[in-house]
Amino acid sequence: MQVQEIFDTYDQHILSTYTRLPAIFVKGKGSVLTDIHGKKYLDFFPGWGVSNLGHCHPKVMGGVRDQIGKLIHVPNNLYHPFQAKLAKELVRVSFPSQIFFCNSGAEAVETAIKFARCYGEGKRFEIISMVNSFHGRTMGALSATGQPKYHKEFAPLVQGFKHVPFNDTGAFKAAVTDKTVAVILELIQGEGGINVASKEYVRAVRKICDEKKVLLVLDEVQTGLGRTGAMFCYQHYGITPDLMCLAKALGGGLPIGVCLVRQDLNSVFKPGMHGSTFAGSPLVCKAALGVLKAIHSEKVLANVKALGPYLVGKLEELKAKYPVIKDVRGLGFMVGVDLNVDAQGVFKECFNRGLIINCTQDHVLRIMPALNVTKRQINKAMHILDVSLSTVVGSPQKVGV
Repeated sequence: MQVQEIFDTYDQHILSTYTRLPAIFVKGKGSVLTDIHGKKYLDFFPGWGVSNLGHCHPKVMGGVRDQIGKLIHVPNNLYHPFQAKLAKELVRVSFPSQIFFCNSGAEAVETAIKFARCYGEGKRFEIISMVNSFHGRTMGALSATGQPKYHKEFAPLVQGFKHVPFNDTGAFKAAVTDKTVAVILELIQGEGGINVASKEYVRAVRKICDEKKVLLVLDEVQTGLGRTGAMFCYQHYGITPDLMCLAKALGGGLPIGVCLVRQDLNSVFKPGMHGSTFAGSPLVCKAALGVLKAIHSEKVLANVKALGPYLVGKLEELKAKYPVIKDVRGLGFMVGVDLNVDAQGVFKECFNRGLIINCTQDHVLRIMPALNVTKRQINKAMHILDVSLSTVVGSPQKVGV
């Protein structure tokens, strides 16, 4: 298909649920995407964090190539070795638990919601989530999401959800009643603008949950698998969740979601209560095993710990040059640049110059490079961002003047 034919076919035959950028990509390797004209882009927002290891990582591709000629799919009333291996490895690197396999982050969150309702035995059903949270597009996950802009066309939502301010222990404690069965929490709100939970807040929430026998569900769909410099973000906080939702990066580009459930809660779900047709296939499990192998063997976490502060430092230098930058915040390779103007212009200018980042909440540039990105690539990205800021908002302020 030629370029215009591709654009026209999208317009004619694909629902317009996305605002797409005018480029057609045909190849990806590491942190570089190549479009149909051969133009190369530095990808510092690979698939909303799906491609944590960059595009087409050799260990992921090797697992896929090995498996695709043998067995792609079997239903979940049959056994296969790779689901067992993946579950065992996920438990090893997290906490004692049992796992439900699904296909996306939203499905993992739906699993947690259904599990919590089941745990409440019809007596407790309310679930607390946070203002500015984002948990997915399905009706349960959407109802948990604390952003009205995602709700308005889809009312009535699923009942039984409360939204309280993020990082506000008092508000959370006041919201807990004898009907509360769970709280679902992002430790870093991604879609909400890269808002980082404080350690004091998270530990207080954990303590209240323990006292009230309320389940603590962590949505680590975006923060998990090394994004923050630890395998899972909760490991920075000195707590352990009761349930944890993972997806995005785990499949290395293939669709997967999982919900980990604390080991001693494993009798809540019974056979037939929940399921997923395509989940945990041999193919996707082999890809996920390749992701975990690469994280360990290639010292990916060490790279995030070393270069995360370097990235933030370079952004702080830009903040000193451009008064339009209000704040730089985040953890590891999950960083937000908060502007006091609409950030769409900067985002689009970066794209035109060959740097892919993201704009969320209208004024926050979200930067989430692959975890194996190099210092040279960070320097190139920061140069493009610098030039883009200068082009869109004007000449930088002279440092020290």
